[in-house]
Amino acid sequence: MSLRKQLFLAICLFLLVAFSGSFFVSLESSRDQMLGQLRSHAQDAATALGLSLTAQIDDPAMVELMVSSIFDSGYFNSIRVISIADEQVLVERNVRAYAEDVPDWFISLVDLRPQAGEALIMRGWEQAARVEVLSNPQFALAKLWDSTLGSLIWLLICGLLSAVFGGWLLRRQLRPLDKMVKQAEAISKREFLSLPKLPRTPELKRVVLAMNQMVEKLKALFAEEAARSEKLRAESYQDSLTGLANRRLLDEHLANHLLISEQSSDGHLLMLQINDLAGLNQRLGGQRTDELISSVAELLKRLTQQPERSTWLAARNRGGEFSLLIPGMDNADAARVASEISATLENLRLTGASDCMPVAHLGIVAYHPGESPGDVLLRLDQALTEARQRPERPWTHLTDDTTAPNQSQHDWRTWIDDALTHGHMQLYFQPVVQCADTSQVLHHKVLARLLDPQGVAIAAGHFLPWIERLGWSARMDLAMLEATLDYLIVNRWPLALSLSGSTLRDPVQLQKILDMLESLPELAPLLTLEIDERQLPPPLELQGLSHSLLNTGYRIGLQHFGGSFSQIGNLTQLGLAYLKIDGAYIRGIDEQSDKRLFIDAIFRATNSIDLPLIAERVETRGEFETIKELGVFGVMGRLIGPPEPM
Repeated sequence: MSLRKQLFLAICLFLLVAFSGSFFVSLESSRDQMLGQLRSHAQDAATALGLSLTAQIDDPAMVELMVSSIFDSGYFNSIRVISIADEQVLVERNVRAYAEDVPDWFISLVDLRPQAGEALIMRGWEQAARVEVLSNPQFALAKLWDSTLGSLIWLLICGLLSAVFGGWLLRRQLRPLDKMVKQAEAISKREFLSLPKLPRTPELKRVVLAMNQMVEKLKALFAEEAARSEKLRAESYQDSLTGLANRRLLDEHLANHLLISEQSSDGHLLMLQINDLAGLNQRLGGQRTDELISSVAELLKRLTQQPERSTWLAARNRGGEFSLLIPGMDNADAARVASEISATLENLRLTGASDCMPVAHLGIVAYHPGESPGDVLLRLDQALTEARQRPERPWTHLTDDTTAPNQSQHDWRTWIDDALTHGHMQLYFQPVVQCADTSQVLHHKVLARLLDPQGVAIAAGHFLPWIERLGWSARMDLAMLEATLDYLIVNRWPLALSLSGSTLRDPVQLQKILDMLESLPELAPLLTLEIDERQLPPPLELQGLSHSLLNTGYRIGLQHFGGSFSQIGNLTQLGLAYLKIDGAYIRGIDEQSDKRLFIDAIFRATNSIDLPLIAERVETRGEFETIKELGVFGVMGRLIGPPEPM
């Protein structure tokens, strides 16, 4: 028997059982209740009349009057007073039982017979007479008929509703098929969903079990490859004792920030060195010294874990030497950070350490895009040396004329506010192409330059730090999204636009983004929204966020990827269009074999879920050839093409 026939018969059987069972149960219950009420009514009347007649049994006129009074005030077939001595009827009142507006067939079906009650009338200690009362069921029959009609009407209404919702019930029974369709569609979107509830139909159950097994195998394969890539990343770029980045990753990120690009900005590099680490190790032991190192690392971790500091990087260089890379920070804020860190370090002083020396010395210097890493580190060593020579203040900040802003904060605020308010913005586009065929453009990355009062386009690296400082990141995102959508209305080609972490964390601003996207569903195939891995919310929030964005029809990509699979939760649940690997892991990949292993591990993990990889900031032909050999799908960078206005 087919599934549809089974469901149809089940619905019919359910309706038949429900209608008939409810009708007869309700009728029988009402009948029993009415019989009980009639019986009680007759007995109560007999008892009350018997008590009333006890004092008047020898007065026939009074007995007749009281019997008539009781008979006329209730529903009775008959009331009789019978002498005990000779069984003679002293008084009798009766009436023919009939029920108006009640069909005879219903009366026969219900069979609601009159109920009797009796009571004794006493003369002192002697039984003088008895009262027999027979109740009249006409009123009960009328009530029972009315309630039965009401029940029947209600059941007919239920039947009509059941007919209306019959199609819904069929769809409900066939819902596993719909879920399997969604499961297959999710796999095509790189989301792996298991159906926890198995259908009872054997055919559907076998199919669902097979689909779930396939999904679990894909999940296991991805988890295995993700764990391998995470292990390689930890071995190559993470300090084993503190969990911070190691010196190698710091050098890679510093070199990346020093590259001249559209989003490059000035920043600061801080170095912290614990005093007399070897002496502490001898005097206090290795365990307590490691505790001090771990405490310093936790301090730096807390600094970098704040949402607005997602681009900061804390690293342990070696021994008791730590570094903190701070992009986009001016001199005043850098000096304040150094002072706060120095003051906090004094709270970590160990018992047995020298009281005349600070816990650590700090040096901090500015860097500028275009400089060589060696020059920045040389100035940093100089700053640290000066800090050691100045016991009154254990930190030194080296500044130069180039770090002084040409405009005051008020000037920056005024012209940025004016540019965002009036749309004084110019869009730039950087191509992203396939590795296998660079003539095939996947999409263009959208960048923006704001126009200053003189109409000069200012690169993002100069104004983005100020926008973050002013708390206008969400405002900038809305302005860029509006400009991009306006551009797409006229020019139909694929684009990718980044959203900042501030926008993602602000429900009000995020809702504005969603409303704007939902208003233009026809542009959904042309625009991919990119999220920075360094600014991701917790896994559960990220999953909800990704689904909210995907519900608008627009796609999602993840940029600057490479930090950690564990930090972003399960990639298979996000429905990503692609991953863009951070340029720090691409730079010099043709010369460093361990970088090749790391990217190969990422490729294996993402390839198992059919998720394309795109390499960022590819600058040399050697880097391009290497990532092409590794199977990376796409590439972007100045080698392919710089950002340009269209």
